[in-house]
Amino acid sequence: MTRMLTPDVHKAVEKSVLCWLATCDEHGQPNVSPKEMFAVADDEHIVVANIASPQSANNIRINPRVCLSFVDVFVQKGFKVVGESIEVKRSAPEYSRWVKPLEAMAGERFPIHSVFVVRVIEVTPIVAPSYRLYPSETTEEAQVESALITYGVSRKS
Repeated sequence: MTRMLTPDVHKAVEKSVLCWLATCDEHGQPNVSPKEMFAVADDEHIVVANIASPQSANNIRINPRVCLSFVDVFVQKGFKVVGESIEVKRSAPEYSRWVKPLEAMAGERFPIHSVFVVRVIEVTPIVAPSYRLYPSETTEEAQVESALITYGVSRKS
């Protein structure tokens, strides 16, 4: 079996400030919401803290199929992760196992109501079109420089 959560995926998860979690309700209506606290839990699971996500939690109970995406907005590369999720509540015996990688991120400021445990089924790279359309002139460094200008930010000295 091929390892889907490769070192490159681990690195993308660690570097990402946000991930986007997509779920669907009983009518097929999609819901996408940003998540600040998430981590690779093991070789086949990503955990996401449910801090203020009642719609995501409800949708996962109805339809466990989810999609996560992580993108470095400067390099304009990342990964799309498709999987099946369950919500593990505080009262569940396995809660402490799944919440562990998230607790340090949350600290005491953010209460984790439950954990969305995503069993990874498929991982696909996300790459800005420039890399495909102009491969000889598009580099990560050029993308970063362009993004810094576009977003009006500068690097720390």
